[in-house]
This record gives sequence, structure tokens and C-alpha cells, in this order.
Amino acid sequence: MKLTWYGHSAFKVEVDGASILIDPFLTGNPSFPETHSVDQVCEGVNHVILTHGHDDHIGDAVEILKKTGALLTTNFEICMWAGRQGVENINPMNSGGMVDTGKFKVALTSALHSSSKQGDGEAIYLGNPHGVIIEAPDEPVLYHMGDTDIFSDMSLINEIYQPKIGLVPIGDRFTMGGKVAAMACKRFFEFDTIVPCHYGTFPIIDQTAETFVSALGADSGKVRCMEPGSGISI
Repeated sequence: MKLTWYGHSAFKVEVDGASILIDPFLTGNPSFPETHSVDQVCEGVNHVILTHGHDDHIGDAVEILKKTGALLTTNFEICMWAGRQGVENINPMNSGGMVDTGKFKVALTSALHSSSKQGDGEAIYLGNPHGVIIEAPDEPVLYHMGDTDIFSDMSLINEIYQPKIGLVPIGDRFTMGGKVAAMACKRFFEFDTIVPCHYGTFPIIDQTAETFVSALGADSGKVRCMEPGSGISI
């Protein structure tokens, strides 16, 4: 598996036969590297997964989906909204189920957050927020938490899916802060690799991962702090 971070919560996950964009907030993302372009990022992409409807997560999804013909997998409300924007290849689901895309399986988990898009001077409701589980053959299970606070049912997520890679929001204010995110990782999960995200983007959220890494203590060696635009193989 290859994992690339584009800043905020935007990731590309590459497994055998699939190139997956999660929450592709690129245009207008202050941490998106100037050396990259949307066209470059979406080259070869055949799947887009969205955790929830906020603009800093939907991002460039509609443009990318129309350009590439990629399959959109997300909750029912976002899929219906995307269809009204001209996206044709949709794969609606909701929490509690699992969908087999052919090359990998997707499950949506609960997340403690909200989900809407700003439009026409008001918020457009776009279903419940979610985290995302990706299971691919011969790969470690990946869990993108989406935007969330800590919640005790994270223990069930670990029991059911046993994720080994955690993409964890740590920026505070809108998600868990570093100390609480570290508590979630240590109390509920047995991650081998932890990638912090949703920080360093806007001035009103935490700018570094220092609090998170420090609070992890003995588990800090599992953290891979990535520079936007960089990739790692797992």
C-alpha cells in the first residue's frame, strides 16, 4: 500500500488495481503543495471516498469525479447531491454495512461531528459524518477517522475491523486535539502505523503534531508525520 497526504484530511491510497482519493480538498487548501496540481493528483484515480459533507472534505471531488469517471463511495445523501451536480458513477452506502468495489472493501463507521455544505446562503444537509474502513487483499486494514471526537464505540470499530493503519485528526476545535486523539489511539486501537491529519491548515487549528506525538508516549514510534505531497509505503 502506498499512502500520500495532500494536507488537511486529503489522502491518496494506492493498492493493487485501485487508486483511491479520500476527502480531496485541494483547491483552496493552504497546505496543498504548490508543486502539485489537481490534474496531477487525480491522474489514474478510479475511486473517491468522502467522509462527510463539509467543504474542506468534499473539496474538488465533483470536478475529479467528472474528469476521471471514478466511482464515488460515500453516504446516500452526498451521493444524491453529487448526482445532481452531474456525477454519474455513484456507490451510496451508510454506516453499518460493507461494500465490495472489486479491488477493496469499504465500510463507513460512526464519527462524532456534523455534515453539511454551504450553498445559496444556507447549509445543505448531507447526511451523517463517517469514518472510513478500507480492506484490500494482502494489505493492512486502514481506518480514516474522518472528523471526529473520541467516543467509546471506537472499541467496537477496533474489534470488528482490527485496523492497523490509523489516519487520525488531531487539530482541535473541530476534531480531537492532540491529547485526546492520543488517548483514542492508545485506549481503543492497536495501530502499527499512525498518520496525524487535520492540522496545520488554518490558523485556528493546531499547527503541528507535537502535542499528539508527545501524548502518545511509548507509542510515538508508530507515528509517521508526513509533509503535504509526500508518500509512504506500508
